Amino acid sequence: MNTFSHETAVIDDGATIGEGTKIWHFSHVMGGAVIGKGCNLGQNVFVADGVVIGDGCKLQNNVSVYRGVILEDDVFCGPSVVFTNVRTPRAAFPRGVEEYAETRIGHGATLGANATVLCGHTVGPWAFVGAGAVVTHDVPAYALVLGNPARQTGWVCVCGVVLGTESEPRFECDECGAIYRLHALDELVRA
Repeated sequence: MNTFSHETAVIDDGATIGEGTKIWHFSHVMGGAVIGKGCNLGQNVFVADGVVIGDGCKLQNNVSVYRGVILEDDVFCGPSVVFTNVRTPRAAFPRGVEEYAETRIGHGATLGANATVLCGHTVGPWAFVGAGAVVTHDVPAYALVLGNPARQTGWVCVCGVVLGTESEPRFECDECGAIYRLHALDELVRA
């Protein structure tokens, strides 16, 4: 299985792209970017040098991933998701690479359409950031966060189904049957 890039996509020398990855119309991948196997980058996606994207990631149209951002395996970025990489940007005072804050999106996490993730934060594995949410703090694994600023409103299963909002000690997914237990008020673990 080979990679595919649309004829209008620009892939700079030095970019590493895994087997089976597809890069669509008007996208740009800079040299030094690393994209895993089986990814799908929609129209008008930008991937900066130094970015690491894991296997099986899906980036919908108009997503820009800047240096300092790490997407672990199976991350979903909805249309027009926004990442930042500098805490105090000023055009008159350019920041160097050493000032970029790392942002990590955990394995299997979902970022809904138009979500914004401010730099320096971690979205935990299998978390779900709702459409239009603005992430201003770390998001726990399996957490559902909504709004501006994003606030936790419940928990989600690995299959994406909302588990509940109560602080019960045990949750079972109605869709796939997976079972979860609250380890602490802010930490859900799969049983």
